[in-house]
Amino acid sequence: MEMVGKEIVVQKYGGSSVATIERIKKVAVYIKKVAKSKRVVAVVSAMGEETDRLIQLAREVSGGTPPVPELDKLLVTGEVQSASLLAMAIQSLGQEFDLLS
Repeated sequence: MEMVGKEIVVQKYGGSSVATIERIKKVAVYIKKVAKSKRVVAVVSAMGEETDRLIQLAREVSGGTPPVPELDKLLVTGEVQSASLLAMAIQSLGQEFDLLS
């Protein structure tokens, strides 16, 4: 499908939108639907409660206040997980896409 000239839409999916595999699959279906007529850029948060869980782990291992650079690196893993799972769900629907991370 030719993408040149198509309108670009940016969609943001927060943690509750991708909190479960079922929700991720629903997002994938919606993205595929929109992608029929537009170029879709989807941005996803970590799965619901994942960021809080990672922060708690960082606090426990660091004695309370984790170093910011390491905390940043840890927290991004939540978004990478969500993006990867969503990419897999989109692929399972036969939709072409580019995964940027």
